[in-house]
Amino acid sequence: MAVFDITKHFLVPKHLILTKEEEEVLLKKYNITKAELPKIKNSDPAITQYKPKQGDIVKIDRRSVYGDSIKYYRVVV
Repeated sequence: MAVFDITKHFLVPKHLILTKEEEEVLLKKYNITKAELPKIKNSDPAITQYKPKQGDIVKIDRRSVYGDSIKYYRVVV
């Protein structure tokens, strides 16, 4: 049975785990804590291949219908 890589599907936006330095810049820029960010489970199929740890911040880069890049951030639970 062939395994389908969901991250290659055109409807799945790009996911990236931020480094500790990038996390600090993000939290300082928006003056927030990790607890204030929306959550994403570490079992989410879009991020399981990255082997996220609890507390990591994931950047989700979506494209709007107008071609603009929209970035969302989630903390792994």
